[in-house]
Amino acid sequence: MLDNSRHPTLDESSFRYEGWRIVAVCFLLATFGWGLGFYGQSVYVAELQRARGWPTTLISSGTTFFYLFGALLVVFVGEAVRTYGPRLSLIAGTLAMAAASVAIGAVREPWQLYLANAVLAFGWAGTSLAMITNTISLWFDHKRGMAISLALNGASFGGIAGVPLLVMLIGHVGFAGAMYIAAGAMLVLLLPVILVLVGRPPDHHRRHAAANSRPRSSTQIRAWALRDVGFLTVTIAFALVLFAQVGFIVHLISFLDPVIGRERAAVAVAVLTAMAVVGRVLFSLVIDRLNQRLASALSFLSQAAALLVVINLHDDYVLIAACALFGFSVGNLITLPSLIVQREFDSAAFGVLISLNTAINQVTYAFGPGVVGALRDWSGGYSLPFYLCLALEVVAAVLIMVRGKPGTKLS
Repeated sequence: MLDNSRHPTLDESSFRYEGWRIVAVCFLLATFGWGLGFYGQSVYVAELQRARGWPTTLISSGTTFFYLFGALLVVFVGEAVRTYGPRLSLIAGTLAMAAASVAIGAVREPWQLYLANAVLAFGWAGTSLAMITNTISLWFDHKRGMAISLALNGASFGGIAGVPLLVMLIGHVGFAGAMYIAAGAMLVLLLPVILVLVGRPPDHHRRHAAANSRPRSSTQIRAWALRDVGFLTVTIAFALVLFAQVGFIVHLISFLDPVIGRERAAVAVAVLTAMAVVGRVLFSLVIDRLNQRLASALSFLSQAAALLVVINLHDDYVLIAACALFGFSVGNLITLPSLIVQREFDSAAFGVLISLNTAINQVTYAFGPGVVGALRDWSGGYSLPFYLCLALEVVAAVLIMVRGKPGTKLS
């Protein structure tokens, strides 16, 4: 039976609890994972286009390949953590991301770009959402929402600080040199921290797993999940929202530049990113006590309202305020799926389910920027694609409120 039973026996609220050290490790991991794997893509596209003169379509297709191949790998992250343990899994992810950074810096031919992006996909799978949520779930139960939210602030920090630092390094030592330095810094900072701080998870999670009436294989759990209404509504709703969110954010500067100018467009993006951090921190204080499906629906609707303002009102300060409203929910939309899965399903299946959820979401949002761009070119403006994003947010808000039947069994 896949219905959650949780009996926390450790004082997770204590500052001395070892799990908070794991949160710090995951914060650092997210900083490099998102800085080099997610936000870094915009830097790689610009630098390779400038240095090699390759068409944007060629380089961007490499990015799409990275997301799609990475989604395939993410499916198996939960099994990797369960089989090899969190320490070895985190070390493998760190080594893969460092190797990918070196490979990207060494790209000279188009085929090498695809090879580098393949390695980067391994690094992304081992340093991003699925790895972090699976790792933290081994140490946290009733404080899991706060722990994941705090750790994922590293993702925002990777965008706020990591990308500017990378651009600055490129200006001083060139693209290849900057990527080699980034890889070295990741190894020097992360490997010792993982080796020292990441040990054996608490035993109560193994007792929870043993409490299930029958052990289920990962294949059985995935097959069940893809037929379960509760899991499907969570997964499809967040896939639609992340498709809209990523598509909107990637094209935001292109939309705002002719409307309010490049400088204020940059301010709007910075405000959006900062509000993502603020929203995640504030939510972390109460998120474990909320109706998380309802909180998700309200977050979707707030983004839809922000999109409506962005499309129809072109005052500088109103647009920046709308970006702030949109950004307030950005960070929480990668945290909430894991919390809903934790609350509604068996803890022994958490790793497999959240990895599957993350993979489906990543496959979906990989196409967001391309679809928004194609609709923009076809319609001659951003109103049509942004209205599509708005509609997807509203549909997702309705869908997320549809729950499956409690107590559904695997068959």
